[in-house]
Amino acid sequence: MTPLQQRWFAQLQQHQAIAIIRTADWQQGVKMAAIAIAGGLHLIEITWNSDQAGRIIETLREKFPSALIGAGTILTPADLKEAIASGASFAFSPHSDRDLVKVAHLRDVPMVLGALTPSEIYQAWRWGSDGVKVFPIKAVGGTAFIHCLRPALAEIPLIPTGGVTLKNAPEFIQAGAIAVGLSSDLFPETMVQRAEWPQLTQRIRRHHPSQWR
Repeated sequence: MTPLQQRWFAQLQQHQAIAIIRTADWQQGVKMAAIAIAGGLHLIEITWNSDQAGRIIETLREKFPSALIGAGTILTPADLKEAIASGASFAFSPHSDRDLVKVAHLRDVPMVLGALTPSEIYQAWRWGSDGVKVFPIKAVGGTAFIHCLRPALAEIPLIPTGGVTLKNAPEFIQAGAIAVGLSSDLFPETMVQRAEWPQLTQRIRRHHPSQWR
């Protein structure tokens, strides 16, 4: 295990939840991230297909220096280079591309590739992926799939996303995931549309990873 991975895995084990924010309005994206941080979440992922994703990352790095701000939905090395230039401290991809790992590691940034089948997961890990994003987890049985993977792939840190909710997140950790990615369930659309920010903050606090143990 590399020093980069040691630091990254320690952060994942400590915080366990990654707030994934996808938005069509960069200012709203900043607000959503601020709510997640106020709710106690330390790892914030801004999807690169969000409105002005780089601007969101730059703004959050300035406003919340104690949080770890990263980029998600990274598809190409060009995307990754732009995200890192914007200040992304880590990156996630929905697919596996060895070149993404090479680009990230040259810049000392953790890169988590996406995979689904055991073969894909193992290949991503062999390529140097810093853990593997198991996506979309809801399509393959949720926690039961993680339970099945752990005995055979015990050495690979798994991060399920795409179907993880505040309610079932603890079950994924208990099944053996090192951390989970929380996206749509973290910010219900109706609550965001109504700008129910205090209620959203309290909702996140009630389901904070510190309550999962």
